[in-house]
Amino acid sequence: MHTIKPYTVIFIGPQGSGKGTQIERLKAVLERDDERRRVVDIQTGRRFRSLAAKQETYAEDKVAATLNAGSLQPDFLSAVLWGQAMVDQLDPKSHLLIDGFPRTVAQIPDLEDAFHFFERGPVDIINLVTPEEVVRARMQSRARTDDTPESIEERLRWYREDTLPVVEYYRQRPNTNVHDIDGKLSIDEVHTAILKALKLEI
Repeated sequence: MHTIKPYTVIFIGPQGSGKGTQIERLKAVLERDDERRRVVDIQTGRRFRSLAAKQETYAEDKVAATLNAGSLQPDFLSAVLWGQAMVDQLDPKSHLLIDGFPRTVAQIPDLEDAFHFFERGPVDIINLVTPEEVVRARMQSRARTDDTPESIEERLRWYREDTLPVVEYYRQRPNTNVHDIDGKLSIDEVHTAILKALKLEI
């Protein structure tokens, strides 16, 4: 595989749509086939869960409580987490894989500033289109402590109301390709569809 420019890929989809799994698979392909470049993988949800597990500060306690309630984390804290990850790891030549932001339209300007600062080029959106009944069943079966019935419904609600408008923003953004992927497919089938969408060798 010969890449002309580094990839910037944002994964969007409700919790339970398989974003984390698919980022790990895509990362493995890029690391295998483009050894020249670093692959920077920023998954904000994973970073929030790491904070919540510590529970040594007020912020960590608050994050744990909001995770258990299924609430959206505040914009400033999301920006701190992914912003620090970019500062620590990113340069214009790296591949960048993102999950967990922007989760609201209000978070987009900060990310646009970061793209400008780090001289990022075209943006690909992997939109994992997955029905609520499918992700509800997946979340109920994965046995995570924050996947209570109430928190699952709250996350589905804010995904509908706050995150779906982000997808529509990217459909209008110049130099951006939105790839709608059927999230009901198997893990292997979704992975194959993503590679085809990004024009990567299978």
